[in-house]
Amino acid sequence: MTTKVRNYAHLHLIVFIWGFTAVLGKLITIAALPLVWYRMLIAAILIFAFVVFRRVPLKVSNKTLYTLLLAGGVIALHWVTFFEAIKVSTVSVALATMSTGAFFTAILEPFWYKRKMLWYELLFGAIVMIGLAIIFRVETQYANGILLALFSAFLAAIFSLINGQLVQTHKPSVISLYELSTGVIMLSIYQLGSGGFTLDFFQLSISDWGYLFLLASVCTAYAFIASVKVMKYLSPYTVMLTVNLEPVYGIILAFLFLGEDEKMTPMFYVGTFVILGTVLANGMIKNNGKLKNKDKGSR
Repeated sequence: MTTKVRNYAHLHLIVFIWGFTAVLGKLITIAALPLVWYRMLIAAILIFAFVVFRRVPLKVSNKTLYTLLLAGGVIALHWVTFFEAIKVSTVSVALATMSTGAFFTAILEPFWYKRKMLWYELLFGAIVMIGLAIIFRVETQYANGILLALFSAFLAAIFSLINGQLVQTHKPSVISLYELSTGVIMLSIYQLGSGGFTLDFFQLSISDWGYLFLLASVCTAYAFIASVKVMKYLSPYTVMLTVNLEPVYGIILAFLFLGEDEKMTPMFYVGTFVILGTVLANGMIKNNGKLKNKDKGSR
């Protein structure tokens, strides 16, 4: 097996793991906020152990530190709203709505990098909204879950733009350690202020502890670091196409593990297909444009 094929298979495993994250969120019985608090705490401890073992320097500039603090708050709120969306609706609804994150990124990118918005970004954005409207229309009982997932997707877009810049100059393990630790601290402050740290908060079932450790270790600490590593061997286009399979894997896994509760109406899958198809088309056009620009520059 060649290095490229091995890393491509590894990438599919990582995306499969990310798809399983939503299923774990449904299986864990505690509320979304304590779920995220435990996830970030356990993952931060594991990554800290990794950083110490590898003797990775942790020092960053004050400017970078402020950016990491902002990103940590964004990712904490993103995860809380994502898991809350799963709790109040279904894994399928949450994942389908989360697919809009790619288009929030496309809309925010021009402002973030101070460039003109491309016409097809607006067109694809409108098509994504049509797909979302179809889901909204046929799954009205999950309106709160759709709105929460939509806000979570928006936060994910902001987070990806921040990290897209940070990862160019800093190690992923250092970035994730600062961000996860920041998230734990911010959620802890909120819990202290609201009186959330009760005895019940720390009394978890054995199954919840098992699912949480799996979520924090395999789905968070391992998947994050491993995903960056495979990007060294695969093209951005290959990575983009594969990562967009996450909702597909997640919806299939949800049906296998959660059964009839995840069975949706036919029009729901039509709306999901419209969103995913548009996301893939956007990625293909962007990648094709980048390749053409590289070819021009090499002549």
